[in-house]
Amino acid sequence: MSQDLQQLSQQIEDILVARNLRGMKKVQPALQAGYCLRAAQLLRDKTGHILIGTGFPVVDTFETDGPVGAIAIYETLEYLGAKPVIVCGQPIVGALNDKYRTHEIKVGEHDQREAEAEQALAHYQPQAIIAIERPGQAADGGYYNMRGESISARTACFDTFMNKSTCPTLAIGDGGNEIGMGNVSAALQELSIVPATTTCDELLVADVSNWGAYGLIAFLSIWQGEDLLARIDPEAILAYLSELGSVDGVTRINELTEDGLSPAEGLSVIAEIRAAIGYSN
Repeated sequence: MSQDLQQLSQQIEDILVARNLRGMKKVQPALQAGYCLRAAQLLRDKTGHILIGTGFPVVDTFETDGPVGAIAIYETLEYLGAKPVIVCGQPIVGALNDKYRTHEIKVGEHDQREAEAEQALAHYQPQAIIAIERPGQAADGGYYNMRGESISARTACFDTFMNKSTCPTLAIGDGGNEIGMGNVSAALQELSIVPATTTCDELLVADVSNWGAYGLIAFLSIWQGEDLLARIDPEAILAYLSELGSVDGVTRINELTEDGLSPAEGLSVIAEIRAAIGYSN
């Protein structure tokens, strides 16, 4: 790992938590610096299947945070020659399968979770697995939202994919109740959430999980020698998801926002990251 890329990774990591909306800036020191670069390296030069788990249930639909970043990284990986597959439950899987490769996992508590994951892993033989704003199991095996409410009945289990895989796993989260947050359990104790315990090989924290995807794409841009972030249009993705029935995870309203923030905030983060890697607007 070159010193320059290590320093760049730390710069991007700081950008992603600068607003400290849900305490991730305080969690960041629990991670070994350079995690954004290390996570991106797990995706470099892949040509096979990469599974992307996303979709956080909110009321009877899904939130905008997570799917925006999942679609951004999906389209980037596909452009680079990989075969990404979005893995999620209803209703989001039904919304996305007209435009993207998807794999449905069953919503709710059931005894086929392990078999479900084993069959999918055997079928796809993934080269990497990504969880982005995907609910993670708490110590009691349940799933909880940012308000501490149980969402187990509406959540499909992606944790088993992470736990049973033999390929590299990475996760992005912004609150402590997402897959991957088991990596920083001690640092979550001060947060008023029911923390997730599921771990991963590399965890990225961000103020909004979607933004973590942009950090990954930054390094893929460097290795490709092309400004891949310039190809991402979060506003267009938000509009697409809104038409499919998404809601903001904070306001619970069908609107073109992510975690209560206007698209301008995400665009600002992209601009900061692009500047960090040498591209100007």
